[in-house]
Amino acid sequence: MKPLYFLTACLFLFAACRKDTVEQGTMELEFRNVAGNQPLTLNTATYQNAEGENFTISAFKYYLSNFSLVKMDNSEVKLPAAYFLVDQANEASRVIKLAAPKGEYRAVKFLVGVDSTRNVSGAQTGALDVVHGMFWSWNSGYIMAKLEGYSPASTAPENRLTFHIGGFRKENSAIQEVLLTAPISLTVESGRLPQLMIDADALAWFNQPFPIKFATTSTIHVPGEDAAKIAANYRNMFRITSVTDL
Repeated sequence: MKPLYFLTACLFLFAACRKDTVEQGTMELEFRNVAGNQPLTLNTATYQNAEGENFTISAFKYYLSNFSLVKMDNSEVKLPAAYFLVDQANEASRVIKLAAPKGEYRAVKFLVGVDSTRNVSGAQTGALDVVHGMFWSWNSGYIMAKLEGYSPASTAPENRLTFHIGGFRKENSAIQEVLLTAPISLTVESGRLPQLMIDADALAWFNQPFPIKFATTSTIHVPGEDAAKIAANYRNMFRITSVTDL
């Protein structure tokens, strides 16, 4: 009887383990950087801010992290920790694939920036490696988002625009949470690849709720009130433009 008892116990444990295993799938997010209704072009195209000041963009990059998915019943599924640096100069960086539990979802949530824990965790690798030029110091932490360019209105040397936006401490935190609701439900399961096309509008950095005038603000290199204002602006730069649920 002992061998039979042992076999029964093993089968029970195996069934329990299988029951606890959650089927995984993948969701793909593609970020298309734009300026208004135009694709963003580095160095050559001229754009205009809300104050009517012309400018060009030579660098545009931002961190995305702490992704979660919102189910149809509004419950939230936090995904494994992952950090991505979207860089207009690197086409491959604009496509993000997320492993997620099987399910039907209505929205995606993420942070623009790097959470405070990682800001004080010492040397990092991957997207958080200092070689990407997105880290200030152990005290100031990561640059959450960066926009550089030129404007005739800028009073900086060579009419430069330099917006290095960061700060993780509560009083002037630049970390922004974004929630994007899809127009249709998204089914994540093995054999399917739901895809979201998301526009990120660089003009939003300088528009609402805090219009930025280059004649008075053309350089931000440290955390502070000005950086927090631009972060509050670019929180609104994302929108879903198309969905494929295959």
